Amino acid sequence: MRSLALLAVLTLCLGARAQEPAECVDPFIGTTNFGTANPGAVTPHGMMSVVPFNVMGSEENVYDKDARWWSTPYEYHNKFFTGFAHGALSGVGCPELGALLTMATTGPLTVDYREYGTSYRDEKASPGYYSVFLDKYGVLAEATATARSSAERYTFPEGTGHILLNLGEGLTNESGAMVRRVSATEIEGTKLLGTFCYNAQKVFPVYFVLRVSKTPSAGGYWKKQRKMTGVEAEWTPDNGRYKLYTEYGRELSGDDVGYWFSFDGLAAGEQVEVRMGISYVSTENARKNLDAEQAADAPFDAIREQARKGWNEALGRIRVEGGTEEQQRVFYTALYHALLHPNLVSDVNGEYPLMERSGETG
Repeated sequence: MRSLALLAVLTLCLGARAQEPAECVDPFIGTTNFGTANPGAVTPHGMMSVVPFNVMGSEENVYDKDARWWSTPYEYHNKFFTGFAHGALSGVGCPELGALLTMATTGPLTVDYREYGTSYRDEKASPGYYSVFLDKYGVLAEATATARSSAERYTFPEGTGHILLNLGEGLTNESGAMVRRVSATEIEGTKLLGTFCYNAQKVFPVYFVLRVSKTPSAGGYWKKQRKMTGVEAEWTPDNGRYKLYTEYGRELSGDDVGYWFSFDGLAAGEQVEVRMGISYVSTENARKNLDAEQAADAPFDAIREQARKGWNEALGRIRVEGGTEEQQRVFYTALYHALLHPNLVSDVNGEYPLMERSGETG
């Protein structure tokens, strides 16, 4: 399957490179052998990236973030998917960012990533787009991005489906998050990041606003409860486990928290979309970023095409003739990697966090 996919990329590259340089890019290059790249959806120099997270939760993984020093959300040889991370660096040697994990599941609700994680197949990646089929759930998961926001589309089988936002996990060495319900279809909050490469005091928040396209049948928070002993342990059925909050509706904070949306009675092939905006200044700015870059009725495919157009414009600044198919692919993939960073950090209103000056903005 991998060789057939590569052949298809090369054929498209040769046949359409004058019009579509993005066809010559293989985002899977650099995703193994400690290359620390990732195949996620991102725009040139984008603040937002939507990256498959497959480095935790299973002994079947070749590389696991909890068993060694690890700095990327994705490794090509791992096969245990636990969601999409939002905002991730590419090609770095220290763990950072790679948080705000979204996941689609079906059947009985569970919020423990060791239980809801799944094997997967049929990965596809091109500049500005990623898709994968989740074996356990029969769900097709797709992702694309704008400069400061993301769009995901989940195609469900018949029955009950769930969308999870896990704020307790990620690559960052920091912990602590807050999530607040705004409406039945919208939540907002923040996640603490930082301590990049042993800099213990260099911490900062990322703010987010997340919306789902369908009104859920139910929704609520979760939090991992501390382990209790003795008589105290007898008072709670959630001792040392994830507690689901089905009635509480304000905000929730903690080291290992999250939010879930459940959808009953889904038809076979029904799609639920997730849109997220982020900011390093404020929740208000995260909402402004999302509203400015995605119209409320903007179709997923239109956002995907906009991302692809941006990549073709950026990559098309340099046109290459001659050479072998592999040389064309290597060149344009290298140019693609060069255009990922540095990342945009300012919001649509021009505000941005001042470097190394906590709480101040420019």
